[in-house]
Amino acid sequence: MYRLLLCCFFLILTCQPAAATVEIALSGHPPVPLTEVYQREGTSFLAVDDVLASVGLVGRWYSVEHVYKFKTPRGTAVMSPGSQFIRIGGDFIPLAHKPRFIDSRLRVAEDFVTGNLQSLIGQTVYYRNLNPVLEEEPGEEGSLDRLFAFLLSKKKSTSAAVLRGIEIDPGHGGEDSGVIGLGGIKEKAVALDAARRLEKLVKMQMGIPVYMSRDDDYALTWKKRFEPATRDDVDALISIHAQGAFSPAAKGVTLFVRPQKQESDEAAAGTKTGESLRLANALKASLAKEGLSVGDIIEAPLLPLGRGDLPAVLIELGYLSNAEDKSRLTDSQGLDQVTRALYAGLKAYADKQKEFQN
Repeated sequence: MYRLLLCCFFLILTCQPAAATVEIALSGHPPVPLTEVYQREGTSFLAVDDVLASVGLVGRWYSVEHVYKFKTPRGTAVMSPGSQFIRIGGDFIPLAHKPRFIDSRLRVAEDFVTGNLQSLIGQTVYYRNLNPVLEEEPGEEGSLDRLFAFLLSKKKSTSAAVLRGIEIDPGHGGEDSGVIGLGGIKEKAVALDAARRLEKLVKMQMGIPVYMSRDDDYALTWKKRFEPATRDDVDALISIHAQGAFSPAAKGVTLFVRPQKQESDEAAAGTKTGESLRLANALKASLAKEGLSVGDIIEAPLLPLGRGDLPAVLIELGYLSNAEDKSRLTDSQGLDQVTRALYAGLKAYADKQKEFQN
């Protein structure tokens, strides 16, 4: 999903936007931008009127009953501020965050869009937050910067094995579902499934420890997500994601690395050969060898890649908005094919680096 956010990340580096912006779209329809976004406790809240209008629905606030009602294919939905449920007839549907009045309008959390709304209308809803909130745990002010400072200076002995251990980071988790694809498939589930398969392959065939940022469906702070990478024996970070697009034609694997610095002897030749880029190239070659469509490696200052010397690659395994990619990533054999390719790329990278040491 990070390819969709790439342009925004570059803008964030150069300016501080006055307001967050999100985009919502039904499959096959152009995205509707919403600029009135409020942040509360690390969650984006949107006016429910605006959300419903973006998918062609209309709701109304009933002040006497103190409830908000809107019609869906499943019946009339009823919600109220402070309630943990949406009621449709005799059914009560749980909400991850309670609706609340903010600045005189009833607002719902963004997970209402990525979860509840899609279920209520029976259609795929695409959502992207162009300015997500990246919060740390209470009392952890500055901890992420300290963590990055550690990763920046992290070095390993030249006599050590090329890959003594790795961190695998399945993207999203918990209330953060990531992209919602065709049929309601969630990015967080695909990422975790792929990560577990890759973890098993690496442990069985390379015999090195693998540290997972998460091993189940729960949310992580950024500090927790990067903690495994601070271990002395972790020599690479693989972040696994999937993405979506407003066009169902978009497909294929995309790899991201941090912007790579040119060494003095490489600058004259106009090339970049940082360790992250070497690892990404090995992964790309292996994926292509498996017959998978792979785009260009993109250099971008994405937060999931961290900062510093640790080789890190973010892999978008495919588009959950594309029928072919979605089928591969939700089929056991298809996902095995992808993770075998990732393992082969890791192994090729390690073998190549071993040659440099000898």
